[in-house]
Amino acid sequence: MSSPTTPATAVIRPYRPGDHDAVYDICVRTADAGGDARGRYASDDLMPDLFAGPYLHLEPELAFVLEDAGRVVGYVLGTADTPAFVRGYRREWIPRLARRYPEPAGAPRTPDEEMVALHHHPERLLLPELAGYPAHLHIDLLPGHQGQGHGRRLLETFLAAAARAGAPALHVGMVTANVRARGFYDRLGFHVIPVPDPGPLTYLGRPTG
Repeated sequence: MSSPTTPATAVIRPYRPGDHDAVYDICVRTADAGGDARGRYASDDLMPDLFAGPYLHLEPELAFVLEDAGRVVGYVLGTADTPAFVRGYRREWIPRLARRYPEPAGAPRTPDEEMVALHHHPERLLLPELAGYPAHLHIDLLPGHQGQGHGRRLLETFLAAAARAGAPALHVGMVTANVRARGFYDRLGFHVIPVPDPGPLTYLGRPTG
C-alpha cells in the first residue's frame, strides 16, 4: 500500500497519452464495487475498455490524473454532454474494438458477455430522468490514496471543466453496493435522482457550479 499523502504532495494535471496504461490499471483495480476486479473477467482490459478507454479516446480534454512522485495513482474522466458521448461511442468506439468484442449472439450467458452487451448498447446511458444532468463522470483512486482529500480535488477539477464546457449539472451512476463511494458523494452535495428500475446502480446528481 502507498504511504499516506497530502494534497500538497500529489498533483492533479491533465491526462496525457502516456498515462493510458496507468489509468487502465487503476480502473480494473477499483472496478469491483471499489475493489480489485483483476482476474474476474477473461481480460483485465474489459472493464477499462468500457469505463475508461472511450472517454480517453473521445474526450481526453475532460480527463485528469492525480500524480504522486511521478506515478499516476488516480483519475477523473467523463463527458459534459452524455448524448453526444453516446453518439461518439457508437460511431467510433464500438467499431474500434470490433475484433476484440464481437456482439454476443442471443442473451448474455456469462459475466463477460454481460459486460460486452453493455458495450454494444451505449444508449443505456440515455435515461429521461438524467436529461437535466448532461455531464457524467468516473473517478477512481488506488486504495493507498483514498480518504485523503484527493477525490474531492479531482471531482472539483472535473466540475469546473464541465461547467466551462457548458454543462449545468452532472450525474454519476454508482454501484449501490459501494457504500464508501456513496458517503463520498453525499459529502460533496450530491442527491439521489429517482430512476425507475435502476438495477444495481444508484443515480446521484448535483450542479456543476
